[in-house]
Amino acid sequence: MTTLRIVDVSDTETFRAIPPCADPGFDHRTCDYWEDADRGSKAARASWLAPVSNPRPSRPRPSAARNPFAPDEDDRPANPFLAAARQRGPSGGAEALFAADDGEPDLFAAPDLNPFAPTSQRERPMRDGVPRKLALLDRGRGIFGTYAKILLLGDTAVAYAQFGPLSAYPRAVRLRDLYPQLPAAPLPAVVTCIATTPEARRQGHARALIANVCADLAQRGFAAVESYPDLTRPEDETSAGRPILWHECGFVTAVDDPRFPVMRRELS
Repeated sequence: MTTLRIVDVSDTETFRAIPPCADPGFDHRTCDYWEDADRGSKAARASWLAPVSNPRPSRPRPSAARNPFAPDEDDRPANPFLAAARQRGPSGGAEALFAADDGEPDLFAAPDLNPFAPTSQRERPMRDGVPRKLALLDRGRGIFGTYAKILLLGDTAVAYAQFGPLSAYPRAVRLRDLYPQLPAAPLPAVVTCIATTPEARRQGHARALIANVCADLAQRGFAAVESYPDLTRPEDETSAGRPILWHECGFVTAVDDPRFPVMRRELS
C-alpha cells in the first residue's frame, strides 16, 4: 500500500518537491500573487528557482550616538540591583545569584542572571542562498511557523497548500477589505492556495491537506481560517479551488459573492 504523508515546506529538499501546477504556465515555486498585491504573478519564472543572496537586506540599526534625544552613557542612571548582581557573578551557583549581601534573598536580582527564567530563541528565516519563493515561505520561521505543506503519495508530491496569517498576504487583505460584514477580530488565518496535480484529483488529497492545515492553525492559536476562491477564471487558473471543496472541508460561505466568495471555518 502506498504511504501518504503530509510534510512542511521548510527546507530546499521539500521546496524542490512542490508539485507542478495544473496549468504549465504557472508555478507554485515562483508565485508571489498573494504576497504582492500590486505586481504579484503566478507565472513560471525560471530565474526565481536559482538561489539568491539576501533578497531583503536588513537595515543597520542606528547607534545611540546618532540619536540627539538619547542620554549620554555617563548621564544614564546606574541600576544598583544589576550592578550588585554583576559583582556577585554566576560563579557562586544559584544561591550566589539570589543572595544579597546580608544573606537574605535578593528579589531584584537581574533577570538575565536568573537560571530559572524561561528563555526563547527564535529561529532566523532562510534568506541567503535559497530561491526567492522559499524565502517568502520561510519568513514566518520562529514566530508563526511554516507557510506551506505538501502531500506525498509515496515519494511523489500530489498536493500543495499555502497558508499563513492574513497579514502575510496583502492581496488577501485587500480582497477582505471589500466585505465589511466579515468579523474584524480576531483576524483569521488564510489558505491562499490549495492545488492537486491533475493525475491525483478526485481522490480526497486536497481535503486531507486542508484538514491537516486547519488542525495545525488551531494549534497555533487561530480562531478561524478563510479562503478566497476566484470564480471568474477556469479551475486550473485559480489558486483557491471552488466553494464545493471548502464546503466538504467544513467551511461555510461567509460572503456569497458571484465572483469572489469568502469561505470561512471557525476553529476549535
